[in-house]
Amino acid sequence: MSIARAAIERPIYTWILILFCLIGGALGYLGVGKLEDPTFTLKTALVITPYPGATADEVASEVSEVLESEIQRMGEVDYITSRNTPGLSVIEVEIKPTYGGSELPQVWNDLRARVADAAGSLPPGALPAQVNDTFGDIFGIYYAVTAPGFADAEIHEIAQFLRREVLGVRGVANADLLGLPDEAVFVEPNSRSLATIGVPPGVILGAIGAVSAISPTGAVSDAGRNLRIEPPRPEGQAFDIRGLTIGAQGDTFSLADIAAISRGRVDQPQHVIRHNGVEAFTLGIAGLQSENIVDVGARVEARLAALSDVLPVGVTIEPIYQQHRVVGDANGEFLVSLALSVAVVIAVLALFMGWRASLVVGLTLLLTVTFTFFFMMLFDIKVERISLGALIIAMGMLVDNAIVVAEGMQIEMRKGRRAADAAAETARKTQVPLLGATIIGAMAFAGIGLSPDASGEFLFSLFAVITISLMLSWVLSVTVTPLLGSYLFRTGGLAEGQDPYAGAVFRGYAAIVRGALRVRWLIIVALVGGTVACFGAMSLVTQQFFPPASTPLFYLNYKAAQGTQIQQTLDDLEVVEAWLAERDDVTAVTTTAGRSLTRFILTYTPAKPDPSYGQLLIRATSFEAIPALRDDLAAFAQTALPWAETRVEQVIYGPPVTADVEVRLSGPDPDVLRDLSDQALAIFNTSPLLQTRRVDWRERVFTTRPFYAADRAQALGVTRSDVATALALATDGVPAGAIREGERDIPIIVRTPRAEMTADGRVRDQIVFSPATAGYVALDQVIDGFEVITRDSVIVRRDRMPTLSVQGFTVPGVMPPTAFAQVRAEIEALDLPPGYRMAWGGEHESAGAAQASLGKQMPMAFGTMFLITVLLFGKLRQTAVIWTVVPMAVNGVAFGLLFTGLPFSFTALLGLLSLSGMLIKNAIVLVEEIDIQKDEGGLPQSEAIVRACVSRLNPVVLAAVTTILGMAPLLFDVFFASMAVTIMAGLAFATVLTLIGVPVFYATYLRKERMAERRQNKPQADLRVAVELTSHRLAAE
Repeated sequence: MSIARAAIERPIYTWILILFCLIGGALGYLGVGKLEDPTFTLKTALVITPYPGATADEVASEVSEVLESEIQRMGEVDYITSRNTPGLSVIEVEIKPTYGGSELPQVWNDLRARVADAAGSLPPGALPAQVNDTFGDIFGIYYAVTAPGFADAEIHEIAQFLRREVLGVRGVANADLLGLPDEAVFVEPNSRSLATIGVPPGVILGAIGAVSAISPTGAVSDAGRNLRIEPPRPEGQAFDIRGLTIGAQGDTFSLADIAAISRGRVDQPQHVIRHNGVEAFTLGIAGLQSENIVDVGARVEARLAALSDVLPVGVTIEPIYQQHRVVGDANGEFLVSLALSVAVVIAVLALFMGWRASLVVGLTLLLTVTFTFFFMMLFDIKVERISLGALIIAMGMLVDNAIVVAEGMQIEMRKGRRAADAAAETARKTQVPLLGATIIGAMAFAGIGLSPDASGEFLFSLFAVITISLMLSWVLSVTVTPLLGSYLFRTGGLAEGQDPYAGAVFRGYAAIVRGALRVRWLIIVALVGGTVACFGAMSLVTQQFFPPASTPLFYLNYKAAQGTQIQQTLDDLEVVEAWLAERDDVTAVTTTAGRSLTRFILTYTPAKPDPSYGQLLIRATSFEAIPALRDDLAAFAQTALPWAETRVEQVIYGPPVTADVEVRLSGPDPDVLRDLSDQALAIFNTSPLLQTRRVDWRERVFTTRPFYAADRAQALGVTRSDVATALALATDGVPAGAIREGERDIPIIVRTPRAEMTADGRVRDQIVFSPATAGYVALDQVIDGFEVITRDSVIVRRDRMPTLSVQGFTVPGVMPPTAFAQVRAEIEALDLPPGYRMAWGGEHESAGAAQASLGKQMPMAFGTMFLITVLLFGKLRQTAVIWTVVPMAVNGVAFGLLFTGLPFSFTALLGLLSLSGMLIKNAIVLVEEIDIQKDEGGLPQSEAIVRACVSRLNPVVLAAVTTILGMAPLLFDVFFASMAVTIMAGLAFATVLTLIGVPVFYATYLRKERMAERRQNKPQADLRVAVELTSHRLAAE
């Protein structure tokens, strides 16, 4: 028994399936997780190693090289990049894209083991290396907390209180605090007192370190139990160390007698955040991946609202980014778009097929979409932008199966057949071709769905949802559609022998097909020539990787000269803040100096800590207001801050890229790399398409270096380390220990009093302890002056080789591939010395890697599609007919993108793949019908072609029209616009290809059958001519 017949004759099973679709779909939508955008795993870990006092070159050679050589032995590593600055090594370890998120924990464990193994080879002054594998965590519920007038200690208490409270909310995975004031306890020994009593700095440093350290004290036995003894320690107040006894020259002194002790902010904080012009700290909250972020966000909001009565008056919590609200709004908008698409499809079907058929097909479509949510919940596929967009993209293919079955069943019932017989006959002819075509339609997306890189992971839900929904559409079209048709379709209506395709439209189309078959070579030449021309025209279409996001947020990135103090960075950013505060199209501004904000969205890439770096996160009144605001801001920043590099950047969809255009230069000698970068930078500067050009090593900085007078210094017993300590005391101070206060450590800094550091030449006038004289001597007695030199303060290495990157960013309205094409030839013509190499980075590398990864999967995907086509027909000629027309779909795509001016983005590439699946699906059904008309109907080939084309006219045209109109809502979505145009314009032309091109190529490729038909018809024609001539003669006589 056929599936369709069973669905009608045993309706209870079909009704159970319908109820399961409705109930399961409702439960699925309510239970499935919801996100703004799909997640993808950032396969990056940081290895951070402080090396106090070392230059950037020493950090690179003595720390990074040791760690990199060990890490590079891991087979999972794709490449290693290290950023070496004075006193700090930061190594980024990128894992190969073939490793999934579930495998990364073990990879990170292996990485920690490698780093631990290499620790013994690090220089004595290097601190322990820390591995940070949470670099990619997303804190999408993001708040700014302001507490003007509160003491720093109170601000820290408020911050920790808020963190503890939100961590107690169900569904919260982590909470991150950033921008808290940097406090320290300052011990400032008086130079005159030190010189008088002869206390070496090491004694003070050692005494403070000893009293603030935590040492094991053991336990004592008490009545058979161990009683642990806690060591005494200072807890939280500066005066706890005032009474510390210092011994020198046989005497003892109180620390307070020889040093001023105070508590306050450090002179050069690591990080400062401001929100709407007020100093703030941020609270970032990450939800568990297994939780619905909308529900988590609502619970966090409720908890924070409840805390408003507990927090001190004056503390305000303002949202910077609320992922849960964005997700709720985005999902609501997409559901409206989805409902609108379904409504458009049903309306079109009602117009062309009547209300009965439209109701049958519409209900089948509704059940398909609903039941898809159940499987999304089952396979943990989140409801987000891509998965919801996939349902709209697949709309035409979803409805196609039901249209074919419903129309075939209607035709058979109009001939007088019973519903069960009509359904069985229709299913017999179409269910296998439809199944094969459905699988092919899904396989068109397999390339991106199975791609292991970040783009493939980001778009995996597109492939998954389309595959699930397409397979469900086939199942429901051969079960639910026949049952509903048996209730709504009428039997009879056609007289015996009456042609159901006798209408004017069908007759006109039949005449067009016959005419096309007569001039088939002209049509073939036109199609081939047009395809070649359109492939050429695609070079005129602007290229793009991923489009900007439609969020009303954007950034102003700021970078002053290397070595600029953070206070100067803040002063410059406040100028821009004041300008933005006067704008009516700006609702909020969050400023960060010294480092980036917490990663609050997936595509946000935090910059490395740098006091000369700053960023403004600007919220406009709407996404539409950004272009004008962006241009005005860029012009103002360049005028107000001409000495700094300022760049406006929009939030993008998809994986982030380092720069729009980037070239990497690698080689052993930094001086040669600098020279090559100057040449590359000069080429970038000549391009009018680039507005910001820079090198990632930044400019060299001035460094003051003392000349150690070895003879005199050794005679006085002063070592190089003693000189370094004296200089450190006179500048930033020397960390001596820490005081534990609650959940944080407050460092104790020993430094020269600020009053003694205001005079010119303060460093040269410092004193240093001489063991030989048991007293202090002037610093200039142990050094021969100072030398001012320039050094690289940033050295970047890639795979253990110094690598300098020249980066450029495009002017508004120019796509990166356009600017890249302009400078590429000149850059590649640079004369590289032996041992040096060049590689392109930026968007070109990211897009190329994504397309290469896609390209690796496409042979398997298209090979499977081709194999299914061959298996469906068991013949190669029919397969050749179908695959000949596939590349010709580019005609419509090129016209659509050139007409609209939209770029050919990575999503448009996916649209092109989708289009190929739709075209193949329609072509399969048509070619199968031609074979049926020949083999079962006994019609000559030419008549079989015409008859089959006429019978497939309605399904092909309706599927195309419903798809094109159903995708109209996506034209207004920034992410899907180019994909929508690709599919809509391409499908419009692909419909012509199916209805005209397929029959023409069928007649051409199956030439033997056509020639046999001619030979068979020729005697009959000769006989007719002879009969006519004979009758004419008889009539004349």
